[in-house]
Amino acid sequence: MSQAVTFTDMARSRRKLAHALAWAGGLALLSWAWNGADMRPLDLFRDFGNMAQYSRDFFPPSFRDWRLYLEEMLVTFHIAVWGTALAIVSSVPCGLMSSENIVSPWIYQPMRRLMDACRAINEMVFAMLFIVAVGLGPFAGVLALWVHTTGTLAKLFAEAVEAIDPRPVEGVRSTGASAFEEIVYGVIPQVLPLWISYSLYRFEANVRSASVVGMVGAGGIGVVLYEVIRGFHYAETSAVLLIIIAFVSLIDLASAGIRRLTI
Repeated sequence: MSQAVTFTDMARSRRKLAHALAWAGGLALLSWAWNGADMRPLDLFRDFGNMAQYSRDFFPPSFRDWRLYLEEMLVTFHIAVWGTALAIVSSVPCGLMSSENIVSPWIYQPMRRLMDACRAINEMVFAMLFIVAVGLGPFAGVLALWVHTTGTLAKLFAEAVEAIDPRPVEGVRSTGASAFEEIVYGVIPQVLPLWISYSLYRFEANVRSASVVGMVGAGGIGVVLYEVIRGFHYAETSAVLLIIIAFVSLIDLASAGIRRLTI
């Protein structure tokens, strides 16, 4: 009995030590990054008057060109739809090939590194690269979102596959099914709800990302936003930002409704 208590006390002590080391490591990291990030919180209060004056210039918003704003917001929506749709299609095979319980290491290790590369490069960088390849416009934005989102979704899809219960797969295998049939009947039914949830979340994020990639010439509301900011048209900038916020909020509400119906 006393030996069991001793082991319990030792385990509790190890957990406390691990937590203390984790907190110490986190604080050390923040301290080390302070100068590198040029943290100057007092400047927020020192320049508060200028910031207040700057903020007043944004009100009231000017919706004089609201038709143009809505048209470009619709283009942004189209970019997000196609970028996400292409990413979902490509993420299914990429996610399966990134799962260590589905394929051998010589397949999933290179595929994981490829997906890491897709995630590591921001959509803005991809947009600038694709603008050079295909020219200015929404198509470059679609390609940028497609590549980056594929890297993100493939990782999430793979993690869902690796967490499945192996017993349904073994049951399908016992019937003499092929590897493809094992995936279709043993794996997909288990991960489909999570895959749908991840896809909807990435679509919401891509609507926001599509609003930004336009600022480098990839089409949509981002082009308008860049022009009004560059021209110091703060009332127009406020109007564009409000339209983006309203549209993204509607997308979030719609996605939440779809998620409740399908998951």
